[in-house]
Amino acid sequence: MAQVEATTERVIAADAETVFDALADYNGTRPKLLPEHFSEYEVREGGDGEGTLVHWKLQATSKRVRDCLLEVSEPTDGELVEKDRNSSMVTTWRVTPAGEGSSRVVVTSVWNGAGGVGGFFERTFAPKGLGRIYDGLLANLAAQTEK
Repeated sequence: MAQVEATTERVIAADAETVFDALADYNGTRPKLLPEHFSEYEVREGGDGEGTLVHWKLQATSKRVRDCLLEVSEPTDGELVEKDRNSSMVTTWRVTPAGEGSSRVVVTSVWNGAGGVGGFFERTFAPKGLGRIYDGLLANLAAQTEK
């Protein structure tokens, strides 16, 4: 089993605090950011950053649906970590200043991939697919915060 990693980033024309607060708002803003690949979204505990427990289904491909139950932590300023209770997937969101009134958002997901031929295809194609999904989410985040 090899670790699989997918990383996507975007510079957003809004200050880091505004962008981070939007990402950490699992009750209000986050559901508005999710592209069509996400379904059954539900906040089960908390709803604002650290201590949130959130559920969704992520349809990565027409045949691959991941049932996610995520525990949210904030280990450092500007960082949200979502650990999936149902798998080895961990997604980290980092928001840092990127010049006057702008911020850089980097999202990285890592998980233990399958072995063998299936693992080869997962390591080859899953990061690109997940990257496209997160790129859509970051575009929605930009639209929401660059007002």
